[in-house]
Amino acid sequence: MTELPVQWTKNKFKKAMTDSQLEEMLPPELPRKIRSFHRQLPGYRMSPLKGLSNLAAKLGLGGIWVKDESARLDLRSFKVLGGSYAIYKLLQKRLGMEGKELTFADLTNGLLREKLGDITFAAATDGNHGRGVAWSAAQMGFKSVIYVHKLTSKGRIQAIESVGAKVVVVDGNYDDAVRQVYQDAQQHGWEVVSDTSWEGYEDIPKWVMQGYTTMLSEAQEQLAAQGLSQPTHIFVQAGVGSLAAATIGFYRNLFGDSIQTCVVEPTEAACLYRSALADDGQPHNVEGDLDTIMAGLACGEPNPIAWEILKNRADYFAICPDFVAAMGMRVYGVPLRGDPYVISGESGAVTLGALMYIMQHETGREFCDEFKLGSDSQVLLINSEGNTSPDDFRYVVWEGGIPVPEKYKMYVPR
Repeated sequence: MTELPVQWTKNKFKKAMTDSQLEEMLPPELPRKIRSFHRQLPGYRMSPLKGLSNLAAKLGLGGIWVKDESARLDLRSFKVLGGSYAIYKLLQKRLGMEGKELTFADLTNGLLREKLGDITFAAATDGNHGRGVAWSAAQMGFKSVIYVHKLTSKGRIQAIESVGAKVVVVDGNYDDAVRQVYQDAQQHGWEVVSDTSWEGYEDIPKWVMQGYTTMLSEAQEQLAAQGLSQPTHIFVQAGVGSLAAATIGFYRNLFGDSIQTCVVEPTEAACLYRSALADDGQPHNVEGDLDTIMAGLACGEPNPIAWEILKNRADYFAICPDFVAAMGMRVYGVPLRGDPYVISGESGAVTLGALMYIMQHETGREFCDEFKLGSDSQVLLINSEGNTSPDDFRYVVWEGGIPVPEKYKMYVPR
């Protein structure tokens, strides 16, 4: 039986998280300081916000706005924002200078750099996070070791190696790689920079999540330049949930509950969706190979600190099969006349595919009404990655891989 393009559930746990709880994780004043640090990174520039006005009109929406991270620091992913900020905070802590704003130059030359000595940073990854950590470590003059799982594509591994990291392949899935790198780091004295948390390891994943707010503060500034005070709806993809939690937490801090939000996962790695369906409000894992083309979202264990924000603040959770992400990639790459094209990898495109099915297909009609999508809606999407796995990208976009099943095609020739 072919899976539905979009399955969804309303968040039954949603409640007003106290301001103090949210501010502890994502202090409202912090994005400005984090962005100040990121501006000092070599090659930093604001990633574009692209308006798909013609597609929005075709779907019956007021606007579709895509924060395009495919151009971020030539790494083609937003992940470097989290990895670099977490390393910055770790170095602050090593120097005993928490609370003092250090410059990039402070950390890369002079007496402070000598005091830091040699450090090896380590991370587990589906590709983009590890590359971001490795690049950041190299920019600051440190070594890195990145662990990947057995299904990681050769292109992703080569991209990580190209920025100076040693890559170790683990015979298991992403979550196995997370456990293995932590064990090995304990033995070798490495600093682990993980985007997911566990008991006793929460500060660094929190810093990673906070680092993503640079992208969001940029997007809000760019929306304001278009005369929009805020989006009305946000679709955000999730692996362990850190990006989704950062996005929803950032906008809740600014605008309260005035924006409708939906977290989107692959059907084959739907740990947050499963957690939302459970009755206990706890994060729940999914097992297996997590075999989806959405490699950056192929995570079976939620980040507990991200789950706390999503449980209390997200409006909806949804899951999509691979063909929805593949369709989104093709639509981004071959836009309607007058709309800008977007180079999007599998994990970056699933939210566009989901939005199109919700707006156009009979299977999405109920969710469209429930989510209050219409001609006044200004929808924000995040293209979280570009062409980060070239062979996989060409398979989908050039060769038509992962086609839409016949029963779910929306543009059948007459």
